[in-house]
Amino acid sequence: MAQITKKQSKKPSKKQMPSLLKDQRGLTTVEYIIILCLIAVVGFAVWKKFGETVKERVGEADGTLGTMSGTAE
Repeated sequence: MAQITKKQSKKPSKKQMPSLLKDQRGLTTVEYIIILCLIAVVGFAVWKKFGETVKERVGEADGTLGTMSGTAE
């Protein structure tokens, strides 16, 4: 088997660690994911409330139509 040398290893060296800690390139992606999750949660809450309102209105309309007597001819 071939031995892995220091240059081939994936583990960062002690000199590279400070630069890795200062690297902020991935932060924008994480921020977008957090914002997307918050928008999804708010969207589900609005959808649930909107769905309940529609269900109530349809029930009221059904009740109103059910109490009407006679048909238009």
